[in-house]
Amino acid sequence: MNQVHKKVITILGKAIKTGESYEARFDVANLHTSSSVDVPVIIERSIKPGPIVLLTAGIHGDEVNGVEIIRQIIASGMNKPKCGTIICIPVINIFGFINLKREFPDGRDLNRVFPGLKKGSLASRVAYKLVNEVVKEVDFIIDFHTGGAGRFNAPQIRITENNKELENLATVFGAPFVLFSKDIKKTFRSTCNKLGKPILLFEGGKSFHIDKHVTTIALNGVKRILHNLGMLNPRFKASKPASKPVFINTSRWQRANFSGMFRASIKIGTKVIRGEVLGTITDPYGKFNHPVKALQGGYIINVNESPIVYQGDALFHITSKLK
Repeated sequence: MNQVHKKVITILGKAIKTGESYEARFDVANLHTSSSVDVPVIIERSIKPGPIVLLTAGIHGDEVNGVEIIRQIIASGMNKPKCGTIICIPVINIFGFINLKREFPDGRDLNRVFPGLKKGSLASRVAYKLVNEVVKEVDFIIDFHTGGAGRFNAPQIRITENNKELENLATVFGAPFVLFSKDIKKTFRSTCNKLGKPILLFEGGKSFHIDKHVTTIALNGVKRILHNLGMLNPRFKASKPASKPVFINTSRWQRANFSGMFRASIKIGTKVIRGEVLGTITDPYGKFNHPVKALQGGYIINVNESPIVYQGDALFHITSKLK
């Protein structure tokens, strides 16, 4: 992690010295009613030098579990570092969060427009401001996400492959799974990597839902990272993970062969064998009952929790190759 001690950092146009606490305002555009919408950016700087860590959530407005994770970090005071700086942005896509929608009002997915344009679409302007007025000052980022469309993600860290620094940080975080995944063009993660800013992307739970177990795993992971960096406030203790993370090279979705009412019978995170029954698809009339059997062995890292599925819908995300 490249780190240069900065006595003064500039976040959203405000110069903040070591030892200061400051709540900046991330404002891009008003609502159509002319009401202002300001996203609080909470900055806590220790007097002691150390890394500048950025914690973000809510890039997708319906992924509320990530927002809850950062809310708890701030409410507990975990964001007050022993050294260095912690910057928290609980809700980046405030427009989507207000309406519990994934996208921006302009219909764009914020996580597909980075690094953004100063005079671009609304989503693009937010991306541009985040990158140029926040990200460029930081040393390390953790970005919190959930599964979408009713699909529940097992708690996992996603990183690019062949990066020892990220592998080490992911191991320290201690989520049950670490998934190697390629950077997708114009995502926040891809942009941070291009800027040389190490980033861990946490996935856990599903949209429109706050899950206590997932939240606890994420909070414990943040404690371990801060402890590893020498930043954890002495009020908190970093626990050891229950087990070593499972590193995953490749995985595949198993899709529905039939439309109908769906019920998964396998617990997320479970290791299954080929041919094992994972759930059932039935019709509403009691005439059809189709067992969904695993097409391969591996860990279940995502389960579709929708009660109704159509032929071709993704049901289970199963690991196919472990590191």
